Amino acid sequence: MNAIVTGATKGMGRAIARRLAEHHYDLFLCARSQSELDAFRHELLDIFPSLSIDTKATDLGDPADLAAFAAFVREQGRPVGVLVNNAGLFLPSGILDEAEDCLERQFAVNVKAPHYLCRTFGREMKARRSGHIINISSVAAVDPVKTAGSYSVTKAALLSLTSVLREELMDFGVKVTAILPGSTLTGSWTGTTIPADRFIDPDDIADAVIMCLRASAGCNVDEIIIRPTLGNI
Repeated sequence: MNAIVTGATKGMGRAIARRLAEHHYDLFLCARSQSELDAFRHELLDIFPSLSIDTKATDLGDPADLAAFAAFVREQGRPVGVLVNNAGLFLPSGILDEAEDCLERQFAVNVKAPHYLCRTFGREMKARRSGHIINISSVAAVDPVKTAGSYSVTKAALLSLTSVLREELMDFGVKVTAILPGSTLTGSWTGTTIPADRFIDPDDIADAVIMCLRASAGCNVDEIIIRPTLGNI
């Protein structure tokens, strides 16, 4: 089966892509850096040489780039069975004090890009009456963070998009899941002195993705909230 992972070279996206490879999924990967994509592709193929892995550098905040990535995937002629919308943009700010384009920039990556990919590949899944869309939202969608106001708004919108898609696609055998991670130890925490065991490990998110994909045909995991044991940081 073929799977798309956005934001695939770092953090949760990297862990998800690797775990999918371990479970024999062929991959379509995007991130902003082609050199990082190439390095990750070679790393995966060294371990899983039988896989098909296609990559394309993509700025998901750029509509033309986003459309080009979707076209690139479709040109390969391999139907997409799993779509993982992982890529996200986090700009810490309070709503009253943020830059004028703060909401717009985050909305483009965190909502509009998943919306476009869900529509593009969700139509194909609907026609085939099979597939699974997994959107990586955030606990900020349900517990807003006042120092990340517009980010919280966009993640709530992504959660709502997921809920609507679930209702729209359930009669066609297509599953739709939202995963809502709390504080996860990714590159955005580089340099922190907070102990690693205060964070969620990216592999925990990847394991949750696989658990959803391995559920029986009659089971759709609607939402998973994953928090650090001692609470969010």
